Amino acid sequence: MTKPTKKTNKPSLGAVIKSILAAGIGVQSDKNRTRDFEQGNPLTFIIGGIVFTLLFIATLALVVGFVLSNN
Repeated sequence: MTKPTKKTNKPSLGAVIKSILAAGIGVQSDKNRTRDFEQGNPLTFIIGGIVFTLLFIATLALVVGFVLSNN
């Protein structure tokens, strides 16, 4: 007798981006975090997190540079 396999739906691109942004600013819900760990591919979230972090740092650097150049 074969075990029934549990069908898992991979999160969509929008869901992955939403999860990365929510986790990045610290407001990720427990339900979404659990879904990400059970259904998501870790590599997707790692790459997305790195991209988010680089974009965040670049944005901060641009804002600081703009503010300081107006003095």
